[in-house]
Amino acid sequence: MSRHRLDGPLYYEVMGPTDAPPMFFVHPNPMDSACWIYQMAHFSTWYRCIAVDLPGYGRSPRAEPGLSMTDLADACWDVLDEVSDSGAVLVGCSVGSYVVQHMYHRRPASTESLVLSGAGWRETKAFPAKRIAGYQEHGIGYRYGYTLEDFSSAYRGTPMADWFATLFSERNSTADVGSIIATFEALAEPDPEWLQRDLKAPVLILTGTEDGTHPASGALLERLPNAELVAIPGAGHACQLEQPWRFDAEMIRFLRHHGQLPAI
Repeated sequence: MSRHRLDGPLYYEVMGPTDAPPMFFVHPNPMDSACWIYQMAHFSTWYRCIAVDLPGYGRSPRAEPGLSMTDLADACWDVLDEVSDSGAVLVGCSVGSYVVQHMYHRRPASTESLVLSGAGWRETKAFPAKRIAGYQEHGIGYRYGYTLEDFSSAYRGTPMADWFATLFSERNSTADVGSIIATFEALAEPDPEWLQRDLKAPVLILTGTEDGTHPASGALLERLPNAELVAIPGAGHACQLEQPWRFDAEMIRFLRHHGQLPAI
């Protein structure tokens, strides 16, 4: 069996000073690392910013059947080990928010804090089956319309939303549906009870009020021992793209509060 049930190491991009502490970004489905374009540009002022593509997203390798959240978390830590040996701020949206929670439990001492967006908690997860069915019916072309679903209704009809959806779907020729489905199958497994209960690092939950996950964000807050929640009015699931000025300002406030915003 290959390492972490992947055909090779994850693709990643890096921006920021080589001697700065790391900030690690994990994207939502159906996007890729480019969904952090604003945050990579901004937070590289203070951090060594690293954004990965999850398995099957064109520039990363394919996943084997039986992929687990632990496999994804360990593959992400492999990337961080190549870039830095310092404690990291972990940032994830949607699928990425689950990945970074599992990353914390693999190496809690190496995790400074977490920022979770497009994130919530429900006893039963309905979304993996829905998305698996969408990919099975429509193939990789499902990504364009799915990207637009990640935006609020107001933003969805803008040229910028179309630009982002086109950007991600233009990479479809090297993406892999089977690997994307394998990720959703891993997500479909029930969350371990310890996933939130034993997550001791500071957590910021950022939620768009127009996100379908927004009603479940309060339940996630209640399960985390050291967390705060901030709602971004009018934003959808990918609130880091719709309102980066608000998203970034809340992150900066949070990091400064916890003494984790480096001086420059």
